[in-house]
Amino acid sequence: MTAHRIIIDTDPGVDDALAIMLALASEQVEVQALISVAGNVTVEQTARNACRILELAGRTEIPVHAGCARPIGHTSVSASHIHGVTGMDGPDLPPPTMPIQTQHGVDYLVDALRTAPHGSLSLVMLGPMTNLAMALVKAPDIAARLRQVVAMGGAWSEGGNITPTAEFNFYADPEAADIVLRSDIPLTLLPLDVTHQCLTTPQRLARLRALPGRCAAAAVAMLERAGQFDLAKYGWAGAPLHDPCTIASLIAPDLFAGRRVNVTISLHDALTRGMSVVDWWGTTQRPANAMFMRQVDADGFYDLLTHHLARLP
Repeated sequence: MTAHRIIIDTDPGVDDALAIMLALASEQVEVQALISVAGNVTVEQTARNACRILELAGRTEIPVHAGCARPIGHTSVSASHIHGVTGMDGPDLPPPTMPIQTQHGVDYLVDALRTAPHGSLSLVMLGPMTNLAMALVKAPDIAARLRQVVAMGGAWSEGGNITPTAEFNFYADPEAADIVLRSDIPLTLLPLDVTHQCLTTPQRLARLRALPGRCAAAAVAMLERAGQFDLAKYGWAGAPLHDPCTIASLIAPDLFAGRRVNVTISLHDALTRGMSVVDWWGTTQRPANAMFMRQVDADGFYDLLTHHLARLP
């Protein structure tokens, strides 16, 4: 039985692709729509990539809306050096044929939340928070209508992965993250503290490679291509896998543990811009505004991912 009806806000992106596949394979998650955002690559490319994933999985009934093309406060950044020019380099996927919806992603999000029963929709955010921030500026009433936001973003004990202090999604649009963190929406963050524990080791990758479907084959090809950068950077036993942690936390919340804390975004200092300042010990006595996850059962996470990818075509 479906436990979560979700909209996925995404910038595919290799790990985004796997998160979307995981959601599509789960009986506990119903995906209502995908909204693209500029992040790993341009918004036009992320929208096309979202369509490519849906076509690969045979789920073209799910609409794709293109959202914001640039961050709120500064020049766009990208992660094409990791994900490749297309954002999903690795597999040989054909150009998508399904249409991208004409309604802007921000307008769609506002309309969807205003028409859905109160508290029935959750938003899963896999990229910069630009679309939700703009929706909150345009229609503040939607904050009270969301069931929750689950987002990959931020870092505390792990430091940053795009600057020494900032994680990519928050750095790509820190003003947007600041708006969301100040919105009083129930928010769960899956930061680098968790995702850096989820290493795609050769053994775990071999299990995925043994799966028979075209979705699993594409996932492996993307992981092998993108993983080369992280393996060289970190020297770990495997490359970290970020975005699927969001969907996994909905399907199997017992795999994750954390604490409700105050998280504030650094906006102005050049050295710390985009940094998530996590008040883990309540030093400032500012009210908690996020469930900040710090622990994960990594073996359980990869068991879940492997099991669900096996269900896709």
